[in-house]
Amino acid sequence: MSAGAEPDTQAAAWMGRALQLAERGRYSSFPNPRVGCVVVRRGRIVGEGWHVRAGEAHAEVHALDAAGEQARGAEVFVTLEPCAHHGRTPPCVDALIDAGVARVWAAMRDPDPRVAGRGIQRLRAAGIEVRGGLLESAAQQLNRGFVSRLTRGRPWVTLKLAASLDGRTAMANGESQWITGADARADVHRLRAEAGAVLTGAGTVIADDPSLNVRQFDARPRVPDRIVLDSHARVPATARVWNADGARCFHLCGPRPASVAVEGVQRIGLPLDADGRVDLPSALNALAKHEINQVLVECGPTLAGALLAARRVDELVLYMAPRLLGEAARGLAALPGIEHLAQALSIEFTHIRRIGRDLRITAVPIQE
Repeated sequence: MSAGAEPDTQAAAWMGRALQLAERGRYSSFPNPRVGCVVVRRGRIVGEGWHVRAGEAHAEVHALDAAGEQARGAEVFVTLEPCAHHGRTPPCVDALIDAGVARVWAAMRDPDPRVAGRGIQRLRAAGIEVRGGLLESAAQQLNRGFVSRLTRGRPWVTLKLAASLDGRTAMANGESQWITGADARADVHRLRAEAGAVLTGAGTVIADDPSLNVRQFDARPRVPDRIVLDSHARVPATARVWNADGARCFHLCGPRPASVAVEGVQRIGLPLDADGRVDLPSALNALAKHEINQVLVECGPTLAGALLAARRVDELVLYMAPRLLGEAARGLAALPGIEHLAQALSIEFTHIRRIGRDLRITAVPIQE
């Protein structure tokens, strides 16, 4: 600990460093959480690590390897409770116990039922002091998708929209390329990489034939999953969204789709709602079972409105261009059943930033 520093202040700084390390796995660790770890001995960091991708060593193992013998009697700051089960790799609690660390600080408990406090229990049983809750909210925010999948049984849903200043997404004839500028479009590729999965509707695929991959992004992320919500299996096998580029592809259809399944695409039959569309809660639950933590939804106004009406949107990201398209152009989201102002869906702005010539507005629906 540095001279003159308050213990809690210095501990927060070391946990802050662990969170910075965890950020490095933002585009690659799926479906595992983003985790960072530092090992501190006599007031000095002697080892650091973060979890890069599933199947590889966890953050604690990297940090302990870097620390070597200096880990004995040291303090460990990790952003998530160390795992206590055999998954793709051995339990991290075993590595910590074998290394002889004296104290472990865990920012948050692991919501995975295979861990869920067992890691902390095993460390304490081995005589290691454990402290929790330091920078917990920041750790949970970093892994909101992972937490959502394990506690709610569905991914974290970010709805991305792009519109003119008067709330229009396309001209009456469907022309929409490009309402926003190049900088905003590049930022969307970053969102795709961060989410790790992109979801759209059949109407968007049939009208625009998008690739929904990541191109305009400097980092080299894991190829995001691509998901098409297609109640009546209308999307053809030739659609670019099914391109074999390493992505997992999911075709979410009704229970008895008439068309032939596409090679390399996982088709999931789901119940239909009263309107004859795939039931949205069932669709999201199915994605969670395939270890999808977070989805970025890029779609037309019908699916956008349905997700909002079903209260299945956790966050909105709206790119607003300095253009006016006029009243004949298409609207932003088709929200059904709203006839009075009191029925309007309220949202709260959480962040506004200029991206090139456009504005990026981040907001959350207010659950009333």
